[in-house]
Amino acid sequence: MNQLEQLKQFTTVVADTGDFQSIQAYTPRDATTNPSLILKAVQKEEYKPLLAKAVRDNAGASTGVVIDKLLIAFGVEILKIIPGRVSTEIDAALSFDTAANIAKGRELIALYEAAGIARERVLIKIAATWEGIRAAEVLEQEGIHCNLTLLFALPQAIACAEANVKLISPFVGRIYDWYKKSTGIDYTGAQDPGVLSVKRIYQYYRKFGYQTEVMGASFRNIDQITELAGCDLLTISPDLLQQLADKDAPIERKLSAGSGTPVERVSIDEKTFRFMMNEDAMATEKLAEGIRAFCADAGKLKQIISGMR
Repeated sequence: MNQLEQLKQFTTVVADTGDFQSIQAYTPRDATTNPSLILKAVQKEEYKPLLAKAVRDNAGASTGVVIDKLLIAFGVEILKIIPGRVSTEIDAALSFDTAANIAKGRELIALYEAAGIARERVLIKIAATWEGIRAAEVLEQEGIHCNLTLLFALPQAIACAEANVKLISPFVGRIYDWYKKSTGIDYTGAQDPGVLSVKRIYQYYRKFGYQTEVMGASFRNIDQITELAGCDLLTISPDLLQQLADKDAPIERKLSAGSGTPVERVSIDEKTFRFMMNEDAMATEKLAEGIRAFCADAGKLKQIISGMR
């Protein structure tokens, strides 16, 4: 078996792309998108008709409405290819507004259901701010499952689990980027700070019986992926999926219940959450940077739409 086939023995493989035509060969169960990936996709010739249709069908609507319809259009097409779930992201500009996240989550699910897609096949992606986690807690109670993204630290993961969030996406590569820039060290293998962060979260969840799924995300290389074999899910870009498919070196399970270093239980309320995040320069900086980047790409998408009218 190649490494991709081996990985699927231990972990649910998810495709991280808006380019849904590129994922069929890898047979992932789920797929994830974000504003940056959708922006990249709509600039390709094969996806311009989807964008044109969203603009044409919503001629009198705001650019925000057009983007929502475009996100749903991509999600519906992706769900024709995969057997599982698609993650669709709420505008990062709403990251600090609980009520707005709740309202937008309900809107997106209503659009999916109007398109004939059951809510069980959709994960609403929300930034893992305190406000975003509180919104996800409400949505989960309504049967709207959430994927908490831009997650860089244990307090975010604990707050998500205590809110009964369906799934979290700790960002391996962006954690690695911060530490490499900060220390000048090119971390590899089990010493990679991003890998260590996901392992710690996984062990914490297993020790204390949380049901929230852990999906490693934002990978820079396949070594980061193979070091997390056994994680609940891993969302992987098409180029890294291909690299895994091209290799046949053995992969071993690295994560399992009961493995890893001992962890102590942490009680998280809003004050503790904000203090722990403030104490973690990497998590604070990468969360803010991620929100800014997603907002910028959403803005570029709005400009493209405005230019088509």
